Amino acid sequence: MDFSVVNQALSSKSFHKMADICDALMLQSAAEGVPFRHEWPFVLHLLAHIYVDDVNSARFLWKSIPATIKESQPELVAAWKIGQKLWTRDYAGVYEAIRGFDWTQQTQLLVAAFSELYTTRMFALLQSAYSTISIQDAAQFLGMNEEDATNYVLQQGWTVDPTSRMLTVTKQAIVKEQKLDPGKLQRLTEYVFHLEH
Repeated sequence: MDFSVVNQALSSKSFHKMADICDALMLQSAAEGVPFRHEWPFVLHLLAHIYVDDVNSARFLWKSIPATIKESQPELVAAWKIGQKLWTRDYAGVYEAIRGFDWTQQTQLLVAAFSELYTTRMFALLQSAYSTISIQDAAQFLGMNEEDATNYVLQQGWTVDPTSRMLTVTKQAIVKEQKLDPGKLQRLTEYVFHLEH
Protein backbone atom coordinates (compact mmCIF):
# COMPACT_ATOMS: atom_id res chain seq x y z
CA MET A 1 0.00 0.00 0.00
CA ASP A 2 1.23 3.48 -0.87
CA PHE A 3 1.52 5.81 2.13
CA SER A 4 3.38 8.57 0.28
CA VAL A 5 0.50 11.02 0.87
CA VAL A 6 0.76 10.45 4.63
CA ASN A 7 4.55 10.81 4.55
CA GLN A 8 4.25 13.96 2.44
CA ALA A 9 1.80 15.52 4.92
CA LEU A 10 4.16 14.58 7.75
CA SER A 11 7.25 16.03 6.07
CA SER A 12 5.43 19.24 5.10
CA LYS A 13 4.13 19.53 8.69
CA SER A 14 0.50 19.53 7.51
CA PHE A 15 -0.49 17.72 10.69
CA HIS A 16 -4.04 19.09 10.64
CA LYS A 17 -4.70 17.21 7.36
CA MET A 18 -3.25 13.85 8.38
CA ALA A 19 -6.30 12.42 10.16
CA ASP A 20 -8.51 13.03 7.12
CA ILE A 21 -5.85 11.62 4.78
CA CYS A 22 -5.48 8.47 6.89
CA ASP A 23 -9.25 8.04 7.21
CA ALA A 24 -9.70 8.37 3.44
CA LEU A 25 -6.88 5.89 2.74
CA MET A 26 -8.33 3.41 5.21
CA LEU A 27 -11.79 3.65 3.63
CA GLN A 28 -10.29 3.32 0.14
CA SER A 29 -8.31 0.24 1.18
CA ALA A 30 -11.33 -1.34 2.80
CA ALA A 31 -13.51 -0.63 -0.25
CA GLU A 32 -10.94 -2.18 -2.58
CA GLY A 33 -10.49 -5.19 -0.30
CA VAL A 34 -6.78 -4.52 0.11
CA PRO A 35 -5.36 -6.07 3.28
CA PHE A 36 -3.66 -3.23 5.10
CA ARG A 37 -3.68 -4.06 8.80
CA HIS A 38 -0.05 -5.01 9.33
CA GLU A 39 1.65 -2.18 7.48
CA TRP A 40 -0.87 0.54 8.39
CA PRO A 41 0.70 3.55 10.19
CA PHE A 42 -1.64 3.25 13.18
CA VAL A 43 0.60 5.40 15.39
CA LEU A 44 0.51 8.34 12.97
CA HIS A 45 -3.21 7.86 12.37
CA LEU A 46 -3.97 7.85 16.10
CA LEU A 47 -1.72 10.83 16.81
CA ALA A 48 -3.27 12.74 13.88
CA HIS A 49 -6.73 12.40 15.46
CA ILE A 50 -5.29 13.50 18.79
CA TYR A 51 -3.59 16.49 17.11
CA VAL A 52 -6.89 17.80 15.72
CA ASP A 53 -8.53 17.28 19.13
CA ASP A 54 -10.78 14.46 17.87
CA VAL A 55 -10.44 12.09 20.82
CA ASN A 56 -13.63 10.24 19.87
CA SER A 57 -12.22 9.20 16.50
CA ALA A 58 -8.92 8.28 18.16
CA ARG A 59 -10.82 6.11 20.64
CA PHE A 60 -12.78 4.32 17.92
CA LEU A 61 -9.60 3.79 15.90
CA TRP A 62 -7.93 2.32 18.98
CA LYS A 63 -10.84 -0.08 19.47
CA SER A 64 -10.62 -1.22 15.84
CA ILE A 65 -6.91 -2.08 15.99
CA PRO A 66 -6.30 -5.82 16.43
CA ALA A 67 -4.79 -6.85 19.78
CA THR A 68 -1.78 -8.46 18.05
CA ILE A 69 -0.81 -5.12 16.52
CA LYS A 70 -1.30 -3.29 19.84
CA GLU A 71 0.95 -5.83 21.57
CA SER A 72 3.66 -5.63 18.91
CA GLN A 73 3.88 -1.82 18.77
CA PRO A 74 4.77 -0.16 22.10
CA GLU A 75 4.76 3.26 20.43
CA LEU A 76 1.11 2.73 19.53
CA VAL A 77 0.30 1.98 23.17
CA ALA A 78 2.22 5.11 24.21
CA ALA A 79 0.25 7.20 21.69
CA TRP A 80 -3.00 5.84 23.07
CA LYS A 81 -1.87 6.74 26.58
CA ILE A 82 -1.96 10.38 25.44
CA GLY A 83 -5.49 9.79 24.15
CA GLN A 84 -6.55 8.24 27.46
CA LYS A 85 -5.24 11.21 29.42
CA LEU A 86 -7.13 13.58 27.12
CA TRP A 87 -10.28 11.49 27.47
CA THR A 88 -10.13 11.67 31.29
CA ARG A 89 -9.07 15.34 31.24
CA ASP A 90 -5.87 14.54 33.11
CA TYR A 91 -4.06 17.66 31.89
CA ALA A 92 -0.77 17.01 33.64
CA GLY A 93 -0.97 13.36 32.61
CA VAL A 94 -0.98 14.35 28.94
CA TYR A 95 2.46 15.88 29.34
CA GLU A 96 3.67 12.87 31.33
CA ALA A 97 2.48 10.55 28.54
CA ILE A 98 4.24 12.68 25.93
CA ARG A 99 7.52 12.73 27.86
CA GLY A 100 7.22 9.13 29.06
CA PHE A 101 8.15 7.50 25.76
CA ASP A 102 11.16 7.67 23.47
CA TRP A 103 9.35 8.45 20.21
CA THR A 104 10.73 7.36 16.84
CA GLN A 105 12.05 10.02 14.52
CA GLN A 106 8.99 9.70 12.29
CA THR A 107 6.48 10.41 15.07
CA GLN A 108 8.66 12.81 17.06
CA LEU A 109 7.72 15.77 14.82
CA LEU A 110 4.00 15.14 15.24
CA VAL A 111 4.26 14.59 19.00
CA ALA A 112 6.33 17.77 19.45
CA ALA A 113 3.86 19.77 17.37
CA PHE A 114 0.95 18.37 19.39
CA SER A 115 2.72 19.19 22.66
CA GLU A 116 3.20 22.80 21.56
CA LEU A 117 -0.41 23.06 20.34
CA TYR A 118 -1.71 21.49 23.55
CA THR A 119 0.22 24.02 25.64
CA THR A 120 -1.36 26.82 23.59
CA ARG A 121 -4.82 25.30 24.11
CA MET A 122 -4.23 24.96 27.84
CA PHE A 123 -3.04 28.56 28.07
CA ALA A 124 -6.20 29.73 26.26
CA LEU A 125 -8.28 27.63 28.64
CA LEU A 126 -6.58 29.16 31.68
CA GLN A 127 -6.96 32.62 30.24
CA SER A 128 -10.69 32.21 29.69
CA ALA A 129 -11.45 30.37 32.93
CA TYR A 130 -9.39 32.18 35.58
CA SER A 131 -8.80 35.70 36.78
CA THR A 132 -6.11 34.52 39.22
CA ILE A 133 -4.40 31.15 39.51
CA SER A 134 -1.56 29.80 41.60
CA ILE A 135 1.81 29.32 39.98
CA GLN A 136 1.69 25.64 40.93
CA ASP A 137 -1.68 25.07 39.22
CA ALA A 138 -0.63 27.00 36.11
CA ALA A 139 2.56 24.92 35.89
CA GLN A 140 0.52 21.74 36.12
CA PHE A 141 -1.86 22.82 33.33
CA LEU A 142 1.01 23.96 31.10
CA GLY A 143 3.18 20.90 31.72
CA MET A 144 6.13 22.97 32.89
CA ASN A 145 8.04 23.51 36.09
CA GLU A 146 6.96 26.54 38.11
CA GLU A 147 9.78 28.80 36.92
CA ASP A 148 9.19 28.04 33.22
CA ALA A 149 5.42 28.41 33.61
CA THR A 150 5.86 31.79 35.34
CA ASN A 151 8.17 33.01 32.58
CA TYR A 152 5.77 31.72 29.90
CA VAL A 153 2.73 33.53 31.31
CA LEU A 154 4.71 36.71 32.04
CA GLN A 155 5.63 36.82 28.35
CA GLN A 156 1.90 36.64 27.61
CA GLY A 157 1.23 39.74 29.72
CA TRP A 158 0.15 38.16 33.00
CA THR A 159 1.43 39.51 36.32
CA VAL A 160 2.82 37.66 39.31
CA ASP A 161 2.53 38.37 43.01
CA PRO A 162 5.67 36.81 44.53
CA THR A 163 4.38 36.90 48.11
CA SER A 164 1.15 34.96 47.46
CA ARG A 165 2.64 33.05 44.50
CA MET A 166 -0.44 33.90 42.46
CA LEU A 167 -0.69 34.87 38.83
CA THR A 168 -3.14 37.51 37.66
CA VAL A 169 -4.60 36.68 34.28
CA THR A 170 -4.66 39.44 31.70
CA LYS A 171 -7.54 38.90 29.33
CA GLN A 172 -6.72 39.57 25.72
CA ALA A 173 -9.04 41.99 23.99
CA ILE A 174 -11.11 40.13 21.47
CA VAL A 175 -11.03 41.90 18.14
CA LYS A 176 -13.88 40.98 15.87
CA GLU A 177 -13.57 41.97 12.28
CA GLN A 178 -16.81 42.90 10.68
CA LYS A 179 -17.01 41.17 7.38
CA LEU A 180 -18.78 43.19 4.75
CA ASP A 181 -20.47 41.14 2.10
CA PRO A 182 -20.61 43.15 -1.15
CA GLY A 183 -23.87 41.42 -2.09
CA LYS A 184 -25.58 42.58 1.09
CA LEU A 185 -24.28 46.10 0.61
CA GLN A 186 -25.63 46.12 -2.95
CA ARG A 187 -29.10 44.92 -1.80
CA LEU A 188 -29.15 47.53 0.97
CA THR A 189 -28.23 50.26 -1.52
CA GLU A 190 -30.99 49.15 -3.91
CA TYR A 191 -33.50 49.02 -1.07
CA VAL A 192 -32.67 52.54 0.13
CA PHE A 193 -32.71 53.82 -3.45
CA HIS A 194 -36.11 52.20 -3.95
CA LEU A 195 -37.51 53.86 -0.78
CA GLU A 196 -36.26 57.29 -1.79
CA HIS A 197 -37.70 57.16 -5.31
